[in-house]
Formats: sequence, structure tokens, C-alpha cells
Amino acid sequence: MKINKFSLFILISFAFQIKISAQNPTDCSDAVIVCGNSNINLNVNGIGTQELGFGQNCSSQENNSVWLKVTPITDGTLGFTLKPSSSSINEDYDFFVFGPNADCNNLGLAIRCSTTNPSSSGATNNYTGMDGTASDTSEGPGANGNSFVSWLNVTAGDTYFIVIDRPIGNSAFNLEWTGTAEFSDPPTDASTTSSISKNIENCDVTLPYNDGFTAFNLEENTPLITGTQTDAIITYHDSESDAIIGVNPLSSPYTNTSNPQTVYARITNNSTGCFEISEFDLIVNTGPRFVEPSDYVLCDNLDDGNDKNGRITFTLSSKNGEILDGQDPNNFNLTYYESSADAESKTDPHPDSYYNTTAFNEVIFVRIEDKINPLCRSITSFNLIANPNPEAYNDTLLQCDEDGTADGFTNFNLTEAEANLTGNTPDRSVRFFTDNAKALEINGDAFLNSQNPQIIYVEVTNTLTGCFSFSELTLAVSTTNSNNAALALCDNDGVEDGLETFNLNDADNQVINGLPAGLNIFYYKTYDDALLETNELNSNYTNTVAYNQTIFARVENANNCYGISEVELTVAKLPEIDSDALLYYCLNTYPEYIELNAGIVNDSPNNYSYNWSTGETTYAINVNEVGVYNVTVTNSTGCSKTKTITVEASGIAEINDIKVEDVSNNNTITVSTSGEGIYEYRLIDSNNVVVVPYQSEFVFENVRPGVYNVSVKDAKNDCGVINEKVFVIGFPKFFTPNNDGFNDTWQVYGISSQNQPNSEITIYNRFGKLIKTLSPLENGWNGLFNGHKLPSDDYWFSIKLEDGRIFKDHFTLKY
Repeated sequence: MKINKFSLFILISFAFQIKISAQNPTDCSDAVIVCGNSNINLNVNGIGTQELGFGQNCSSQENNSVWLKVTPITDGTLGFTLKPSSSSINEDYDFFVFGPNADCNNLGLAIRCSTTNPSSSGATNNYTGMDGTASDTSEGPGANGNSFVSWLNVTAGDTYFIVIDRPIGNSAFNLEWTGTAEFSDPPTDASTTSSISKNIENCDVTLPYNDGFTAFNLEENTPLITGTQTDAIITYHDSESDAIIGVNPLSSPYTNTSNPQTVYARITNNSTGCFEISEFDLIVNTGPRFVEPSDYVLCDNLDDGNDKNGRITFTLSSKNGEILDGQDPNNFNLTYYESSADAESKTDPHPDSYYNTTAFNEVIFVRIEDKINPLCRSITSFNLIANPNPEAYNDTLLQCDEDGTADGFTNFNLTEAEANLTGNTPDRSVRFFTDNAKALEINGDAFLNSQNPQIIYVEVTNTLTGCFSFSELTLAVSTTNSNNAALALCDNDGVEDGLETFNLNDADNQVINGLPAGLNIFYYKTYDDALLETNELNSNYTNTVAYNQTIFARVENANNCYGISEVELTVAKLPEIDSDALLYYCLNTYPEYIELNAGIVNDSPNNYSYNWSTGETTYAINVNEVGVYNVTVTNSTGCSKTKTITVEASGIAEINDIKVEDVSNNNTITVSTSGEGIYEYRLIDSNNVVVVPYQSEFVFENVRPGVYNVSVKDAKNDCGVINEKVFVIGFPKFFTPNNDGFNDTWQVYGISSQNQPNSEITIYNRFGKLIKTLSPLENGWNGLFNGHKLPSDDYWFSIKLEDGRIFKDHFTLKY
């Protein structure tokens, strides 16, 4: 085939509709003419008018289609390969070929078509087309075929319509021509071989300026694009689609709709209808690039005799470098004007040395021109600001000569004068110099004068504008004095640490005693602070050195030092005594007395005075009543501390009742008491052996039968012990009358001549025969009946206690 270095790219995206308002290549009558064996790259979307009858033409119709028109100029074979942009096997393209020389109104049946679905047919790719290897002329739909049919044998001058349709998917496609037939050459874009750019750049010379829209003569590109071609016409379009279809041509002068804007030129061959698309940009030059200038700020000066009138001479060209931002200044003209209109019309430019006419703040407009094309200009503005210099006032500082040498030299804190030097105006800073040339700056916090008096030169600066003025500060040294003073407090704040809060104003009268009226007093922690008037103390001041500290009082006469005095702060210690106490008085010892004392620690009681709540004034007192007693102890400094002694009642217990639960598996004794004490309970058996030591519990459990003493003592104040005998009744489960000294007799425990002596005890054998009648006063039964030993066996008994209780049970006799 004939090879041409030409690629036609068409991107068409139309929504599906039956009627459309402009031509689209979705219909036969608007088919895209293919020339020069072009590679076609198209997007298929919409159908225009449905021109394929369903059931004909490989059993399909238009879904998303584009029409192509091809006319070979040589005999040969015509084929193509269609490749979707997406490689997905689900991307399905079909095609239909009509001709030769078919009429759009009478197309007939397709002479070639393929509607095979690549996914259904098991194909390895989604290509389709006509080639020399296929033998069939139609295939499909669905799984039928392999997507390729036989190519055409064509004759020069015959015309064919090729319909590309996409039933499934959304990608564009590329069409590669194969075979030996050739097409007419399309016209060429001669600008591609020229060194001249087709892009058109115009200055923005139409109102409103600087909006990026102006008029263009599109035809100035026509000779560049046409070149030597004589049978080509050029039309201009604002979209590629319009250029491809050949509709809505633009006319000059044409005003761009965006900046930059791409315009599409359609080059059409009058003879063949073949066309070429060329594009270029319309660019509106809105003027030279610049940086928005900052305000031009100067401080007023005395060049015009007044440094506070807001008028001064500005050098306007000093802003050129900032505005051009590194661009070569030789390529531009910069001029300055009173108004934007003057800058546009270049009327009455300001001189470079310009004395502002509007005081303090004036707007200046700058015209920035390209020297090569002066119509391309930019206009910007900035402010001329003439800041006034601040007011600066003269002042005097008078300091005390308190350094021990009355020579008229001492340290000054110059910053104390700042309020007067600046008129107490905010946003001001102050610098101090010893020379009138302001070259020798000094530290204002601590300056030792070298003359008395001495002049210090002051620079007052407005910190918002940087503008400054000068004044003078006179330093003078006074030799007057004030009185020392002393304040003392007892350490009464609840924490005996030697720190207390003083009201320093209490020292005022001592400090200025005998001095003239109208003096002011200020207090400082150190002498240097007082001298330099830094770190003034609040009137309520807590000393930082325990028990004794010296601070300093500065006496001033209208902010001038009159004298500096020492103020001694003393925190006196309180008496050291025992803490509050709790004592007990045994009520059963009344009217005996107990002693209470003030409890002096580490000192002689004779060094203090005492005041008891009873009215007594001795170190110790005797009392025999419960209650709360207070004693206030005062030392030689007059500081006092109060001790509280609480006397509570205690006493020996009174036993109200003792309840015995006996003849059980868990014999218990419960003691009920009353009294003022705190009581503990103990259990002792008849042999005076402690069975249960003293305990806070008043119940004894698991008590063996027998006779006991219950002891109750006062644990609160050891006021005494009370005892009472207790009997716990019970009987042994067996006895062994073998005269070995252990369990030789059987007797009920816990009854005796002192406890229920009239109780009756009877013993029976297993058949109910009475064997023995016992008295609680006897030693017990020895196992004999009428002088004979009874056999080992279980025997029954019955006990009728004197208190009326009756118990029956059995026990074992064994040898």
C-alpha cells in the first residue's frame, strides 16, 4: 500500500439521540472521509439515525457507531484491523461495509460484516476486521466466527461506507489499514516544516484591560498553513469535533473565550474532500510579569523643615527591582502616575524624585511596558507612606547616694524614666547614649553616673514604624536619708517554719518619722532592687528567710529618691509544748485527783506564764472531773500557744449478767457488762489455770464442763478487775474404775455444794434397772452395785437439776 506520514485523530463523544442539531459522523450522510491510508483513532458514542435494519447485516444494528467513507485511487485489496483501546475481552466492536458506490438513502445489505462477540467465541483478544487469511464474508452474532472476514478486491474510484459499532464497552478504537489499494493524499499543514509558530499572541488592547480577552485575526495563519497548495481551503473552528465535521466556522476578528484558547484549522482539498486538522493557540498577553510591590515606607525628616507633616521626597525608581523580580530592566519601561487612568493613557508621569502631595499616605500607580511591544503593559499600585516621628520628652532622675560613700555617684535604673520620656505612649522603645552623636549606647538597667548632674541622650522609637526622635535625661544624686524600721510577728499561721505574712505598710511611720510630708514609700527585697527600682514588693509580703530577714524601703519625693532604709522582719517562735492530750479518770476512785500540766519541751517551765481555763496560772493543776481543759502558754516574746487536754471517764466494770449455755456440744459463756471503761474478758478454771486469756470478745465458746472464774478488767485506764464464779454443767462419756487414778468414777461436772447442790442423779442399766442414786456432793459412782463390779456396758442416767432442768443420756463403763 502507499505509505503516508499522516495520522487522523478524531475524538467524538455524542449522547444517544434520534435527532441532532448539528452534523455528526454517526450517520451515513456525515461520514468521515478517510484519505491517505490514514490510521483512524476514534471514540464511538451514540447512533444519530438508526440506518441498519435489525435482523439484516449479521443480525445487528447501530448501538454506538461512527461512519467512514473511503475511496481508493488504485485497484487492489482493502483490509483493516480494528483494535479497541481497552484490551478487555469484554470490549466488543462490530463493523459493516456497504458498497461499492452505495447511496446513503439506499444502502442495501452489507457486503462485509462481523458481529462476533470475542468473549463468547473464546477469542484470545478483542480485535476484529478484514484480512487476506479469512474466507467468509460475514459472521456472528455472539459465539459465531473469529471476528475476521475476507478483505475486499476494490477498483479505483469506487466508494465504500464502513460502519464501526460498539455494542459492549466504552473504550475508543484504532483502525490500521491493510491491503494494496491506495487512497488520495490529504492536504498538508505547511506550517509543520516552517520555523514560524502558528500560535498567535496579542496584547490585551480592548476594554476592559487585563481581563485576558481581545480580538484576533485568525486568517493571518492561513498562508502559513496553506503554503504552496492551490486546491485547499482553510476554515477555523473552536472545537476539534466541529473541525472534523466541518461545521460552525469562526470568522475574524475573533475574540477568544479562554486564555489561552486552542483553535482548530480544517484544511480541505477541494477536489477530493480529504481534510487535515491542525491546531494552534490564541494567547492574550496581559502585560509583563511583575511582583505586586510592597508599600514604600519612610520616616518623615526635617528636609522641608517639619518632621511631623507626613511629606517627604521619595525615589520612585528604587521600587523597580522589586517590581521586576529579577527580570532584565533593560527590557522594560517603568513609569509612575497619580491615577490608574493616567497610567493607562501615559499622562503626566511623576518625576523620579517625588515629593508626595497627600500627607502620610498616597497611592502611586506604576505602568510596566515591554520595550519591544509597548502596547503590552501591566499596571499595579502601591502606597507612599510617610510616617511621622514620635514625640520625645526631656526628663530628670534623682537618685539616693546610698552606696556608703557620699560622693554624688551611684547606680541609676534609667528605664524608670521611660514613661516620662515617651509621654507614656504605647508602642515605644527607648535607647540611652552618653554622647550627643548617639554612638556610645549604655545599659539602662544599671548605670553608674560619672558626673553629678549628668545628661544622658535618649532615642525614642515608634516600634510600629521604626521612626525615632531624640530627647535628654538629666541624672542627679541626692544625699538625704530615711529611718530604719523593724516589724515583728509571732509564728501564728499554723505552720511553725519561721515564715509569716507582713503588712509592710505597718513600717511606713517608722521609716518617715520626722521627715517632710508627701513622701512615697516602696519596699524591695534587696538594696540593689531598691536603688534601681526593680522587683517592687507587694504590701502583703511573706518573708523568704526564716525567723529574721532584712528588706529595704525606698523613700521618694515625686519619683526622685529621698533615702533607702533597712526594715528588719522578725518572726518570733512560739512556745514548744506537747501536743493536745487525752487522759482518763477512773470514776471508781473519786474523789482522788489526777495531774494536768502544760507540757513544756526542752526548757524550764519557769520561763513561761500560764493561763488555764479553770482560772489557775500554774504549770500544773489537779482535777477529779471529766471535761476539756485548756492552758495558754506565753513566752518572753509575748507569743502564745494553747494546749487542750481532754479528760474522759473510765471505771471498773459492772457485771449485769452471765449467761451459760451448757450440757451441749458447744458450751458457751456470755458476759454482759456496763460501765465507762473499755473492757476485756478472761476465763480461769477451778485450779486457777488461765483457760482463755484477756480478750475483747465477751463470749467464750467450746467451754469444757466445770467451775470457772470470769475476770473483767478495764483496758481503757486500768481502773480495776471484777471476778465472778461460773458453773458449766456436763458429764463424761465414759469412765474406767480400775483404780489407776484416771476416770475412776463417774459424776456430773459443774454442780457442787455451791451450784445446785440439791440436784438428783439416777443411773440405770440398759434394762432400766436402777443401779445408783447420786448426790452432787458425792465423789461419783465407782461402778459397783451392792459391792460387786458391774460389767463393761452402756448405762443410762437422768439428772434433775435444782433449777428444774432435766437431762437424760448415757455413758460407757469399761475396764
